[in-house]
Amino acid sequence: MEGWVRALVEAIHLKPTQYVLFLAGGASQALGWLMSVPGASNTILEVVVPYSRPSMIQLLGKVPMQYTNQQIAEEMAVLAYNRALKFSKAGCAVFGVGFTGSLASTQTKLGDHRFYLSTRTCNRLWSSNVTFIKDLRTREEEDKISSHFLLKAIADACNVSGEFTSSLHEIELPIESEKQFDEDQELQQIIDGKICMKIYKFFDDERANSDKKIILSGSFNPLHDGHLRLMDIASSLCYGFPCFEISAINADKPPLEVVEIKRRVEQFKKLGKTVIISNQPYFYKKAELFPGSAFVIGADTALRLINPKYYGGDRGKMLEILHGCKSSGSRFLVGGRMVDGVFKVLEDFDVPQELKDMFISIPADRFRMDISSTEIRKVGNAIDMDEQELEKMLDD
Repeated sequence: MEGWVRALVEAIHLKPTQYVLFLAGGASQALGWLMSVPGASNTILEVVVPYSRPSMIQLLGKVPMQYTNQQIAEEMAVLAYNRALKFSKAGCAVFGVGFTGSLASTQTKLGDHRFYLSTRTCNRLWSSNVTFIKDLRTREEEDKISSHFLLKAIADACNVSGEFTSSLHEIELPIESEKQFDEDQELQQIIDGKICMKIYKFFDDERANSDKKIILSGSFNPLHDGHLRLMDIASSLCYGFPCFEISAINADKPPLEVVEIKRRVEQFKKLGKTVIISNQPYFYKKAELFPGSAFVIGADTALRLINPKYYGGDRGKMLEILHGCKSSGSRFLVGGRMVDGVFKVLEDFDVPQELKDMFISIPADRFRMDISSTEIRKVGNAIDMDEQELEKMLDD
């Protein structure tokens, strides 16, 4: 390994940044460099090499007209970015990398020898492509050059500067392009299903370095003291980074508008709490989005989760879906809630035996919440209410 390559890799591994890499058709030497230097587990979340056509088709979810072009590299980068969001620690910046190449092979190629490279961060989609002079180099030499460019792209996404040596001929000029996204555009991409989530982290906590999250999902319209107390108690029952979560997509209503999402996020900013904006309204999808997480739910939600009525009356389908949640490492912390006018706790429900270890009861003597955001809205905007009046209402 060249000295400048090792120095760049070492600097990358020291950054609080994590990424997923989708790689096809070249730049294989970069994987060896990245994996052989200590510290790779700090930054690399996943590497996928969809080398065969069926593998690439499954990755993209379609049969592309061409496998090696800029559009495919960018789509791979976005897919990798979404994977990185799912697997990363809450305190880390993340990005995705897509690479697709058509390099020298055992058979003579009619087309150009070339590669396309893209990185996606929260606010940037950067792309580059290089066309080699044909038959000037061996496959190994072309792979090495493409590996250099891949490593440089990863370093740039990590905000790492360092020496970079290019072995390109003077007429082999890289062609680069870049798109910048502001917050509104990023949120709209979540609404449109292009990006799976955005994390707003408004405070520092040592638990942010954990890949386990404690997630309290809701509309938070408004966020109130009951939500905050419930999260505090849940965080005392299991270890993980506490995150509130709002789905921009609602199963029964139109999607939230960007301006409304930002209004709700502002509530968490004022209190220094972390909130995630996602595009998944269903818990079985949230389990895929946040693997290994503990979800904080009310008894009313727990009842719906284990009631075949909400699965078309099919108990087998209910068990299949919940087993899928279980296999993703999900758990449910259940707080008592009013159900049909009666206060209920987890122990009041008949949880299937094979799923009981997924559900953890929050003792009623530690938390009891009889009022909802909907009820608060009925008596007026809680943000404009006197703090003592709101606290009294929540405690009554």
